[in-house]
Parts: sequence; C-alpha cells; structure tokens
Amino acid sequence: MTTLINDDLVLLDTNLGTDTTSVIRHLAELITKNGRAAEVEGLFADALAREKKTATGVPGGIAIPHCRSAAVLEPTLAMARLNPAVDFGAKDGPADIIFFIAAPAGADNEHLKLLSKLARSLIKKDFTAALRAAATPAEIVALVADALKDKPKPAASTLAPAEMSAAASGPGSTGNGGPARSAVPDHTRPPIPGSTATGGGAAEPARRKRIVAVTACPTGIAHTYMAADSLVQAAQEAGVDFQVETQGSGAVTPLDPAVIAAADAVIFAVDVDVRGKERFAGKPLVSSPVKRGIDEPAKMIREAIAAADNPNAHRVPHFGAEETADQKAQSSGESLGAKVKKVLLTGVSYMIPFVAGGGLLIALGFLLGGFQITEVADKILTSNSLTNLPTDIPIKALGPLGAYLGAVAFKIGSLSMAFLVPALAGYIAFGIADRPGIAPGFTAGSVAVFMGAGFLGGLVGGILAGLAAYWIGSWKVPRWLRGLMPVVIIPLLGSILASGAMLLFLGAPIAALTVGLNNWLTGMSGASAVVLGIILGLMMCFDLGGPVNKVAYAFAVAGLGAGTIANQAPWEIMATVMAAGMVPPLAMALATVLDKKRFSLAERENGKAAWLLGASFISEGAIPFAAADPLRVIPASMLGGAVTGALTMAFHVTSQAPHGGFFVFFAIGNVAMFALSIAVGTVIAALAVVALKRWAVRTPVDTLATAAPVHQAA
Repeated sequence: MTTLINDDLVLLDTNLGTDTTSVIRHLAELITKNGRAAEVEGLFADALAREKKTATGVPGGIAIPHCRSAAVLEPTLAMARLNPAVDFGAKDGPADIIFFIAAPAGADNEHLKLLSKLARSLIKKDFTAALRAAATPAEIVALVADALKDKPKPAASTLAPAEMSAAASGPGSTGNGGPARSAVPDHTRPPIPGSTATGGGAAEPARRKRIVAVTACPTGIAHTYMAADSLVQAAQEAGVDFQVETQGSGAVTPLDPAVIAAADAVIFAVDVDVRGKERFAGKPLVSSPVKRGIDEPAKMIREAIAAADNPNAHRVPHFGAEETADQKAQSSGESLGAKVKKVLLTGVSYMIPFVAGGGLLIALGFLLGGFQITEVADKILTSNSLTNLPTDIPIKALGPLGAYLGAVAFKIGSLSMAFLVPALAGYIAFGIADRPGIAPGFTAGSVAVFMGAGFLGGLVGGILAGLAAYWIGSWKVPRWLRGLMPVVIIPLLGSILASGAMLLFLGAPIAALTVGLNNWLTGMSGASAVVLGIILGLMMCFDLGGPVNKVAYAFAVAGLGAGTIANQAPWEIMATVMAAGMVPPLAMALATVLDKKRFSLAERENGKAAWLLGASFISEGAIPFAAADPLRVIPASMLGGAVTGALTMAFHVTSQAPHGGFFVFFAIGNVAMFALSIAVGTVIAALAVVALKRWAVRTPVDTLATAAPVHQAA
C-alpha cells in the first residue's frame, strides 16, 4: 500500500478561502506541516506557477493543483473537501473536491505512475461520488488506496490493447500494457486497409473511423492521463476506433506505426511539443491545449471525425515544417519570443561541443608545443617524421614528440573551432525548419565565415536559411515530388536564397559591424576593462545557462581563436566569462554549509553536487536553488559574478580553453588570480544569499487577517 496519503493529509468540509491562491497555500502548509515538504514558500510558488499556466479545474467539481518542486521531500497527496467550493477554472463551475499532487523534482517513475493513476480515477463518477459521501479521513484514504492498487480492475474503455484480449493481434496492440490505449477491443476492430475481413459470407460492416491521439502536459502527472481517458470514453460513446499515446513523465510507449498509418485523423491535446510529430505527417489534425481534452473530449472527437472527411482540413506538416505561429500558439501556448529564444538556444547548444572540444585541444597544443605552435603546426605535420623536423621549428623541453603531439592537438582543435559559426547557423536553421534547414544553414554559416561576418553573421545566416527552408517546405507540390523536397529541393533553393543574400547584401555590413564591435571590446583596458568584466559577470549569472548567459559565453568563444601572445584580450574575456559562470553553483554550495537551516533537505543535497558542477564551469548547478527562490538567489549570484568578472579583468587572467573550469588549469594564465577571483565572488554571493534568506523574508499577500481558519472534520 502506498504512503502517498494518510489521515493527516485530508481535510473534510472545510473553508480554505475564496480563491485558488488561498486553497493552494493552505494545502502547501498542510503538506509541509506533515513533514512531506521542506518549506511552504517553495512548494506554494511552484504549485501556483503551474496553476497560472493552465487552470486545474476539471468537470464534475474537481480540481487537481499539482507541481514538481525541489521543496517536496517525498511524493504526496493532500485532499480537501471544500465548503464553500472554489472556482479552479472548470467550465461547469467551482470545485469542492481538491487533490493537491506534490511530486519531488526528481520523482521516480513508480510514484509518478501512482499519481497519474489517481488523476485518472477522478474522472470516474462513482469514485468522486464516494469521495463526497465519505464521513471520515480514513474512508478517503481507503478510497484512494483502492484507486492506487497496482492492478485495479479496469473498465473496458481504458484497457490497453494487450489487456483486452489475449488473442488480440490488432495493429495497436502494445503487448506490455503501456500508455497506448484503445476505446475498442482489438477483436472488434475492422481490418486495416489492405487486409481481408473474415466472417464467412457475411457482408463487411461499415468501417469505423480510426483516430489516434497524443496527450501531454508540462508536468506529465495529471492532465496528460486525464485527457487520454476522457478522450477514450468519448470515442467509445461515438463508436470510434481510437488509440492514444500519453507522453507523460514516465516512459512513453509509442503508438504502433501501423495504427498511425491506418488512422483517419489525429488529435494533439498538448501543452508542450509532441515528441516524434513527424510520425503523423499528412494526417488531418485537431490540436488544442491538453485541458480541452478533459473539458470537451466529445467535441474534439467530433472535430476529428469531421476533419477526416474534409480534404481541406489542417494537417500535420510534412518535412519537419512547423505549424503557423497562430496554430503553434493555440496548441502549445508558446509565444513568439519563446520560439525565438528556443531557436537561438538550439543553435548555441549544438555549437558548444565543437567549441569545447576544439578549444581544449588548442590549449593542449600550446601546452605541448608552445605558443609558436600556431605558426609551425602545418610544417610539423607535413614533415611526417619525428626525427626529421624542419630546423627552424623551436623544440620545447618535451622534445620532438611533444612538438609533434602539440601540432596534432592544435590542428585538430583549430579544425573543430572552424565549425563554430557554420554549426551555429546550421542548427538555428534546424530549430526553425527541422532537418531540411541544416544544409542551407551550414552553407550560410560558411559564407558568414568567408565574409568575415563572424558570430553575428552566423546568427543572421542561420535565421535566413531556416526561414527559407521553412517557406519552401510549405509549398504545395505534387505527390511524386515530395520525396525530393527534403533531400534536393529545399537544400538547393534554401542555400541559394540564404547564402546569396549573405554574399550580395548582408555579409559586408555585418562583417564591418563585427570588426568594429570586436575592436571596441578587445581594445578596452584599465577601468574600461573592469567595467566589461562586471557586465560579463552580470550576464553570466543572470539566468544561469539561459539566453543571456549564452550570449555572453558565445561572444567569448567566438573571439577565442583570435587571441595571440600580442593580443590576449580575447583570452581575458574567455577567462572572465568562465570564472563568473562558476560562481553561482559554488556560492550556493557554500551557502548550504554556512547556514543549513535556511535551505531544504533537497537543496542541501543539491549543494553537495554543486561543488563539482561549479568547479567544472556548469552554471546550471545553481538552477534548483534559483527555481525555488529566484528573487534572492539570482541577485546574490549576480553580485558575486560581477565582482569575479571585475577581478579577472583587473588581474589580466587569461584562458585559452572555452570550458572546464579548474580542470583546465594548464590553459589558464595567472591561475592563482583566477582561483582568488572565483573564491572572492563565491564568498560574496554566498553571504549575500544567506543574508537575504535571513532578513529579506517574503510576506505572503494572501495571508490576511480576514482569511478563514483551517478546520478539519473529526
């Protein structure tokens, strides 16, 4: 029997206020009071943020506020039967049955399955009726326990195909009781197109419509599965052959490709991107937020049936092209700004491995072969001999072998770094137009390098290539030409459009802007260099691996290859960015040691890992702390990062490696000052966050003198 809920986590016929904020706060307090969460504020903030994304009220007077939170110590259910009921956004009125589902940030799959199973039970009228009739918390706990049994007796409408009939062999059978679910037992399904019906000489009955669906929500705990079961029930009532793939928090069992191929239409009830959307390309599509799958399942089924018979219905795009902006916003709630950020971060994230590997190899080449290796690497490699190196090549203490290995490392690193701009542009285009955008993007990025437009040219070229590929991919073409579109037509025309624009119009102005910007930044010295260090430090700590952080990092690595013994400014910028980015996780780790009681148990555990993450220059190690308390963690981190940035620039610390933190000490110039700068910033940020947590206490706006007290029925 699960320990997700007990009598102390149940409130019956109680007044928890008149709005969702008040109810969620009271339940967060109840969970924390019972030792299931480390702090009220973090749990309350995470649950309220989830509620603001999508209202959790569902038909039948039910609401399921839920979240994953670093404040949660173990998966927990808290239940309240309200009097009066409170509006949680359901179309049929306020909710009197509230289940608060609180999952830890790293909840295991077994607990997530139990939580999702409870959510599915809440759409069953007999279950909710029993909840309203229960007289004591113990009865509620018993009802929940029965719903969460490992092998509950399923209704016919929610059986997985493999469970419905041992003899079933229809195309949708998963054979493992996975999330693909059917509204019609396999043995009653008509044959897929091309198969032969059996049944003697009887006439073949009229074929049912075949509809497939995908449901998904941001947390993957409740709405994903409730929408799936609501659609299953509606499809059964409509006489539709229906199967659904639930893309929840746990493992996903994909729909059988044969089922998808035979489907007449597809439903996407999702608040996030559909994984493997290309599997459904060309199918008539009905798309909406996941909550509509719970509120209006029958209407969505009717719309899918109508779309199946409508030759002009909107369809899942071919060739990786995305929906229009309006359709995308309708289906996932993603704004234009969020799309732009996602595209740019896609390019940067794919670019970084080229830079990280290449930069470290270049630094290793300098270590083995000396700084002259930049001038003599080609001569060493073309000599093809360790004993017959050219006489004008300087040999370090490591001897000919060191010089040769240094040349090898430097050359491989240089070639890897040369992919920086093409990879950036190629994967920006990929983020816009999927795989057909990669070739035009790489080509446009290479043109940007040829024109001297650098990092900015890569950004512009990638966007142009992606938009060109997206536009070409949206053309209506004959069926016989579709196979050539992604492999010939789109790469050819996309490259001509994007690269032609870069060569003829945009490359030269962007190159001039890039040269001017680099000259200004790298020419800073003295006080102005310190100011640059402060700016870079603030940027690195502002969003901990987000777009602002990535802009500062990308600027540093883009100039890394231009550094020389005579001009070490690009190396100083790289050292500043790396040092400042190491401060937030190290500071949070130190803060959990200085004042343990200000941090939850989960945060203290994260603090142990943050030591290594910070030392490795992984700023994201501070994200769990910032997510739980952004208004105190981020300002403190920015303060420490700004101090570290100023110090590294003032001390002229250099780094020839783009990543690695303390583990690339051999590539750091003035390594003692590098370590001191990080230590000073870390201490300042740690003390600042402890001080803010101790004295800058948040006063909840909903904790008013008029708030109703919490009462629990005996």
